[in-house]
Amino acid sequence: MKRLTFAFAVLFGFLAAAPGAFAQAAKASSAATPAVPPPVAKARMSTPVKGTAYVEVIQGAPKKVGADMVTVSKVKNVSNGPIAGLRIDEYWYNQKLVQVTGDTQRVRTPIAPGEIVEITTKSPVKPDLYKSTLMFNHANGKVTAKGVKKFEDAKK
Repeated sequence: MKRLTFAFAVLFGFLAAAPGAFAQAAKASSAATPAVPPPVAKARMSTPVKGTAYVEVIQGAPKKVGADMVTVSKVKNVSNGPIAGLRIDEYWYNQKLVQVTGDTQRVRTPIAPGEIVEITTKSPVKPDLYKSTLMFNHANGKVTAKGVKKFEDAKK
């Protein structure tokens, strides 16, 4: 009996969703321009960097927010192709240079050449935090990061 009730419930669910599946979209006006992807989307569709990727980094000052040390960093892709699967590891050390805590963040979408992304890392506060270090890598190899004060324009 339970099987029969379950089968009817599933059938009713499918029939309830069927009108939406067979609905037709409204026709677009003839004056509309064809859909052209924006330059960033177009760059993301190309083959990602294999091997070493190059980025510029502006590391923000760490701030204590509640029980966490929050660091906001800006990363710019200066490679020739998009970077897929960028991962940032932040390591915090004490005064004896022993690793105390850290955090790992990933950028889920590919980063197009010239694109700037903002990454926030949050590490638990420990009693004797001294300094932090950022380490980068990506899905297809390593990343060479260069610390800068501000990003240069690509037009120059």
